[in-house]
Amino acid sequence: MAEPSPNRTLSEADSKALLGEFGVPFPDERIVSNADAAVAAAQAVGFPVVLKLNGDRIAHKTERGLVRLRLGDTAAVATAAAELLGAATEEDGAVSLLVAPMISGMRELIVGLVRDPQFGMNVMLGVGGILAEAVADVVFRPAPISDQDAIEMVNGLATQKLLGGFRGEAPVDRDGLVALLVGLSHLPATRPDVASVDLNPLIVRTDGSVVAVDALVELAAPVAQAHTQRQRPTDAQFNALFNPKGIVVAGASSHPGKFGFVSLHNILASGYAGNVFATNLQGEEVLGIRSVATIEELPAGQADLVFVCTPSAANPSLLAACAQKGITAAFVTSAGYGEAGDQGRDSEAQLVALADDIGMLLAGPNGQGVVSTPADLCAQIVAPFPPKGGIGVASQSGNFVSSFLNLARQTGVGVSRAVSAGNAAAVGVADYLDWYSTDPATTVGLAYLEGINDGVGLTKRLGEVAARKPLVVLKGGATAGGANAAASHTGALAADDKVFDGAMRQAGVTRAATVEEAFEAAASFATQPLPKGPNVVVLTTAGGWGVVTADAITRDPDLNLLTLPDDLRESIDKLLPPRWSRSNPVDCAGGETRETIPAVMRLIAEHPDVDAVIYLGLGIQSNQARLMKEGPYFPDYGLDRIVSYHERQDIRFAEAADEISRETSKPILTATELAVADPDNPGPMAVRASGRLCYASAYRAVTALGHLYRYADFRTSRGMV
Repeated sequence: MAEPSPNRTLSEADSKALLGEFGVPFPDERIVSNADAAVAAAQAVGFPVVLKLNGDRIAHKTERGLVRLRLGDTAAVATAAAELLGAATEEDGAVSLLVAPMISGMRELIVGLVRDPQFGMNVMLGVGGILAEAVADVVFRPAPISDQDAIEMVNGLATQKLLGGFRGEAPVDRDGLVALLVGLSHLPATRPDVASVDLNPLIVRTDGSVVAVDALVELAAPVAQAHTQRQRPTDAQFNALFNPKGIVVAGASSHPGKFGFVSLHNILASGYAGNVFATNLQGEEVLGIRSVATIEELPAGQADLVFVCTPSAANPSLLAACAQKGITAAFVTSAGYGEAGDQGRDSEAQLVALADDIGMLLAGPNGQGVVSTPADLCAQIVAPFPPKGGIGVASQSGNFVSSFLNLARQTGVGVSRAVSAGNAAAVGVADYLDWYSTDPATTVGLAYLEGINDGVGLTKRLGEVAARKPLVVLKGGATAGGANAAASHTGALAADDKVFDGAMRQAGVTRAATVEEAFEAAASFATQPLPKGPNVVVLTTAGGWGVVTADAITRDPDLNLLTLPDDLRESIDKLLPPRWSRSNPVDCAGGETRETIPAVMRLIAEHPDVDAVIYLGLGIQSNQARLMKEGPYFPDYGLDRIVSYHERQDIRFAEAADEISRETSKPILTATELAVADPDNPGPMAVRASGRLCYASAYRAVTALGHLYRYADFRTSRGMV
């Protein structure tokens, strides 16, 4: 084999020789130099055969017409060989002929390796053949991968029907496909000069076995992966940021429209009980706090956090003075740094170096603020201050911090800590998440990410977090903008979003598609037990709701709409009239009495085959009660009594869902549009009072449950439980 050189491809024959060492299955093939030898090789391997022009500079043979298929006799082989050799150009260099048996099978896959600039070498699996790029049903994982990673890749293809029994052909040999993926994933460790590998098509034969009939290896100079992750601040520094004994607002202002006023107001209004100081060049009194002109005038050891609202030029001397007073954490709201061009980047680098020298945690700059509900702290230049809870938020965008905090207020599912990383000059989102994973007040991390400079380092850090606690990530810039058309189809299919998705799945990180989905996934992790399996039962008071929920469960690739066990059906028979659905969804069909919903819910949740319950219909009675109260006849005609009864019933149903979930350690997710259409309805209000999320639709409940199950399965499959 020729010595590798930068930016070139190996011939198909040399590609197969290399890949065969890593367990890739190929048919019996021969390399020959002329038509007579091609005929002899065809007779040896058996007709029909495939004939290809082979050479180091020939990448896409099909597009150039350099492949002949289904050659059935010696004359056809001789003619095809002459045509192919005659089609070679001077640019092709030295060429030969590859003779192989014609492999039959109606299904084609693509497998490959691609070097991503941020996430390193990745393994790819997808639907292959000439439609590979058009269909783009592909999944990625960073190499090397485990058997479990490979199994999840196979299960992650959208076109699962192609992998089962198909038009008389056997199901795909999944074990063989897994072995191929795992073996190929170890190639980069041996050959760091491999930039990409393309096995397209990978034919699924009629017996289900897989064989690669084409291969292309692209070589390039090895690239050292840039690792930009800094050392994480210490626990003591993070405690100064999130649990400070005292705060200094530097640059406090008496003008209510300025950050120096708003941040001081929010700190005081949120009930923070520690020491609060302020600096102001005029020494003004602001909100009852007598400011001082300089940091030097403050007492030493009385504060450990400074909230900086001063111009960037003043900040180096400010931080140095703060360090002299025992302050070990700074949140810098000031702009004019890395976002402001070369000069700003220089200023930012100098500020980071100074913070390192004086041992100070530097949050920001150009950040929105920090929230810590256990400390009653809202040191932010914007609202809101969320209710207390277990969600720890870290975001590269302050706007998304606000979004998540607003949703916390709306749903009642609270937040432990929240921080906007701003420019993340010294402390990044992964640093905050890492600290949250050890924070007793935080049960789940929730992050928003945009630009990524070190995908390999980030994935490692996030994986370490997810191994301790659930982690939900929303990513901006989820586009195919990073896809580069390389010599292989694999390179063209390697979109930023798909590579990022594969890295997160391998790390056990829950990825959400929208702000609402991200928050609801985090809220579910914070308030629901993890399911022990995929089996879901729907309990509904109306048929239509149950049908669409069953559809949503069926569409989820991992959840299972459980076939109602006979013993459970018989038990429910005793509580509901004969017209009930007698299947899953369990549609009560209007047959509820005062005790029905809690009793049926308990029967379902306590059954050993059931892993999770979705409950629909809460709030219906209270909705009627609201209309009665708003009508002209209330409270006469006994309406006062029936209104009270209806409202008590919905409260009771919500409390039962919470109680039964806790007793069985199984998730019970309650969904109703009244959660947003009428948040004061006693049903949704009672769900919020129990500390749980009331989902605005069944679809959103199913989406959240899918995230819960996948994380639980990730932990189980990797021996973390």
